[in-house]
Amino acid sequence: MTKNYCPQCRTKLVKKFIEGRERLFCPACKEPLYENPVPVAACVVFDKEGSVLLVKRAVPPRKGEWCLPGGFIELGESAETAALRELAEETGLTGGDVRLIDVVPASSDRYTSVLMIGYLVGRTRGVLCPGDDSAETVYFSPAAVPALAFQSHQIILAKACAMAQGDD
Repeated sequence: MTKNYCPQCRTKLVKKFIEGRERLFCPACKEPLYENPVPVAACVVFDKEGSVLLVKRAVPPRKGEWCLPGGFIELGESAETAALRELAEETGLTGGDVRLIDVVPASSDRYTSVLMIGYLVGRTRGVLCPGDDSAETVYFSPAAVPALAFQSHQIILAKACAMAQGDD
């Protein structure tokens, strides 16, 4: 989504070559408009048999498709806290022994760009049940993992599988 007006003063933005690339620029404020990715966080949870927990999305985008438990990082919240909050909201599980998997930039139809921060959750407790934005919560064996809704989730899951096998 292209912005047309400065969010500070509402002056019409122009395109200007700044810092090696074309950017939106406010002629009144004399400042470029830096557009940043939206930060999101997700969890990879394996059970004792090595199956991975996925949730079926109950809301757009990609409603009805499978993904990792996760969502938007809220103001004042760390990425790790957001990932664990989303895990609890979407699956009923609380998590601990968290390790960073990777940070993956991804394009987004709705937000232009997101920054996916993935965490491997070493232990969980609670009763598995869908909640919040999920219609189903299922552990899939690695051979039976369905196509995931978001490419960034596929990348994070592949890296988590490598970590779990000691290839990190």
